[in-house]
Amino acid sequence: MNRVETFATLPMWIGFVGFVLVVLALDLFALGGRRAHRVSSREALCWVFAWMSLATLFGGLMWWYLDATLGRPVAHQKVLEFYTGYLIELSLSVDNMFVFSLIFTYFAVPLELQRRVLLYGVLGAIVMRVSMILAGVWLLSKFAWMFYVLGAFLVFTGLKMLFTAGRQPDIARNPLVRFLRSTMRITKDYHGQSFFVRIDGLRHATPMFVVLLVIEASDVVFAVDSIPAIFAVTKDPFIVFTSNIFAIMGLRALYFLLADMVARFHYLKYGLASILVIIGGKMLAEQWVHVPVHWSLGVVGLILLASVGASWVLPGRGAAKSALPEAKKSQTGGLP
Repeated sequence: MNRVETFATLPMWIGFVGFVLVVLALDLFALGGRRAHRVSSREALCWVFAWMSLATLFGGLMWWYLDATLGRPVAHQKVLEFYTGYLIELSLSVDNMFVFSLIFTYFAVPLELQRRVLLYGVLGAIVMRVSMILAGVWLLSKFAWMFYVLGAFLVFTGLKMLFTAGRQPDIARNPLVRFLRSTMRITKDYHGQSFFVRIDGLRHATPMFVVLLVIEASDVVFAVDSIPAIFAVTKDPFIVFTSNIFAIMGLRALYFLLADMVARFHYLKYGLASILVIIGGKMLAEQWVHVPVHWSLGVVGLILLASVGASWVLPGRGAAKSALPEAKKSQTGGLP
């Protein structure tokens, strides 16, 4: 049950990492990543479609390789694990959008600077998640009981999210924000895309740097929830890693596509909380009850459809307005 192994060879690992680095380099240097601009719905939709298509194609290539090397049953199982893990990671990552919206609103981040912040946020998230995945794989390979600890943690986290779904985090009371304000010289206004500027010979951080650190810190919190969840589906570190990366890379575009509708998904958090509880329970009961991967995929998909559908059919009272229209009120932005 706690056995950790992978079909992936070293060239496959190197090839996938290289692919991710090439795409990020294209985004940063060739496709406008270094130029501040507002991301249109059309541009965001194209990127969402591109990343979902790449994830689908990757699963197809994985099936083709495994079918030729390890047989069709293994190919079916591993690809199903990949798609299930991808859906779980993408759905849990959607919760990040609510936090992104709050952070951008609180710091009045201009629309044309948000893409830059999230691009560097993706880079940091990849590094952090690789470290956490490797740590999780090592723990599961050494200590069988850690699987149940992770399951109990997911149940606890899901129940906590369920009872606090209606609350919004107070950015002003965030320990990291308070620490940065008390220990660094921070300019009040934004200075383009710069994270640091010199004023009167002294180095100052800009609000862009503070926003970036808060975004990175929020991803750590979400990774603590999402990474254990995928271990309920597969213990193959290559599938855990690739499904995580595809979800993270597509999240930024998904945010710009759905940011104006974030407030409409007021029941989504309840759905995500339910997913965490169910996945955690699956991990705790695995020794006695085997739940096929395709059942997990179906349950996650149904919960997501139900929570999104309920959000559209049953609008919540007093729903908060979208963050992006609030950000439009400020052209320069700055710390409150």
